[in-house]
Amino acid sequence: MGTIDWIILIGTLTFIVLYGVWKNRENDSIVDYLKGGNQSRWWTIGLSVMATQASAITFLSTPGQAYHDGMGFVQFYFGLPLAVVLICLFFIPVYHRLKVFTAYEFLEERFDLKTRTLTAVLFLVQRGLAAGITIYAPAIILSVVLGWNLKLLILLIGLVVIFYTLIGGTQAVNVTQKQQMFVIFFGMITTFVFIINSFPNDIGFIKALRVAGANGKLDVIDFSFDPNSRYTFWSGITGGLFLALSYFGTDQSQVQRYLSGKSIKESQLGLIMNGFLKVPMQFFILLVGVMVFVFYQFEPAPIHFNPKAIESVQNSAYAGELKTYENQLDQIQEQKHSLLLQSNAQDLEAVAKLDTKEKEIRTKVKTLIKKADPTIEVNDKDYVFISFILKYLPQGLIGLLLAVILSAAMSSTASELNALAATTVVDLYKRNREEQSEKHYVNASKFFTLLWGVIAILFASFGSLVENLIQLVNIIGSIFYGTILGVFVAAIFIKKIKGQAIFYAAIISEILIIGLFYLDLFGYLWLNVIGTALTLLLGYILQLLLPNEK
Repeated sequence: MGTIDWIILIGTLTFIVLYGVWKNRENDSIVDYLKGGNQSRWWTIGLSVMATQASAITFLSTPGQAYHDGMGFVQFYFGLPLAVVLICLFFIPVYHRLKVFTAYEFLEERFDLKTRTLTAVLFLVQRGLAAGITIYAPAIILSVVLGWNLKLLILLIGLVVIFYTLIGGTQAVNVTQKQQMFVIFFGMITTFVFIINSFPNDIGFIKALRVAGANGKLDVIDFSFDPNSRYTFWSGITGGLFLALSYFGTDQSQVQRYLSGKSIKESQLGLIMNGFLKVPMQFFILLVGVMVFVFYQFEPAPIHFNPKAIESVQNSAYAGELKTYENQLDQIQEQKHSLLLQSNAQDLEAVAKLDTKEKEIRTKVKTLIKKADPTIEVNDKDYVFISFILKYLPQGLIGLLLAVILSAAMSSTASELNALAATTVVDLYKRNREEQSEKHYVNASKFFTLLWGVIAILFASFGSLVENLIQLVNIIGSIFYGTILGVFVAAIFIKKIKGQAIFYAAIISEILIIGLFYLDLFGYLWLNVIGTALTLLLGYILQLLLPNEK
């Protein structure tokens, strides 16, 4: 990194944080602090909702996902637009009519206090874990690639987010996220243009797409019915739909974004904006990853993108084998480069066959890594994009892309801390400390923002890298979201089910879902559908066994 990169990185992040704090430094009431005084316009809500979901994991992991597996991951989002429409029609009007601070307040009025508390606690558990991951994800990758101290980086990201979230509350989160999304859009578009312009002179965008297609990277839709396949059209419009309904309709980190709207219409327009921009945005980010793949057809690609993993092999008894594989990979890449400069279909078929051989070599290298150091995660998807950024982007653009990654980490974490504090204060603390002053509850919200921030930092400090970080966040959500959504669906649509029945149904359902996840019988997206269905079915059955409950 050059001086200009540091100036752009530090300047961008400093401006965003200080602007957010300066615009929202006064919060005299709990409405101001937790709902932004209900002053947010629809475009602010829309960008804030997008920024909450688009964490650093999105910009680190998604291009790497596309580099290895192609565009199929976009199917995960196919159910989102329909979910957003359903939330606008049924959830938002209820929340605004009751003037709730959190989604879970509604459940006490519809069912009882214990059901409200149970769903709030389920949210706190899963979102508390996710907050740690959103800090840990960029920290572990940047620390490995840049050589920065991991613990120090986690602490720095966490403290900055705590600072402006604690001082400014919901409105500070909304305002800073709006600036962060502008940085993110500009950075990703600029990078995409740079990649296209970096191809050889006779390789345009259309030829690049043909190269990607010949290697199976443009297989967007999979209509197979395999329940073990994580990303298919059917899992996207069913499991993805239920996950999106749960996330945008019942997860306080999202609900709090649109509860700050000036009116029902502003909240609905903001959420619809997100719903219909999210799929194209994810498609574009995946396409960036595919273009990185094409770029590496003409430039030497690392045999493994995690430099720490390669270093472990080089310092072991397997260094000779690694060198042999590196020489084989060089030969394959030279052959691919030569063939790709031709233009006929037969050459592209030959390139695809060479790509299969390349994958076999990379698989063998992963085996060497495990032998050299069993503690190192061999999956390098999360390192592909950052490795490309640091090696090939010009000075200035490197700083901008790092600002994109850290901005995304800050925006998601800020929303999570804001929502965790709101849920803790409104659904747990305030219930047991009623009739206190507005200032008391504002201070309590600030205290719990700090507390959850510290918990997230501690969790991140003891985290460990897994298969793919973006999948980890979605897996954690899928374990809990189905049960929570089932409670809300019963609350809104099935008046026959009462509090006692749904409370025990939710507990049993959650235990069964954890068991199914442990047995690994289905792709994780299906857990959202199963969890929702189990909660509703058990609730209905238990209600029949409790005929006297009113």
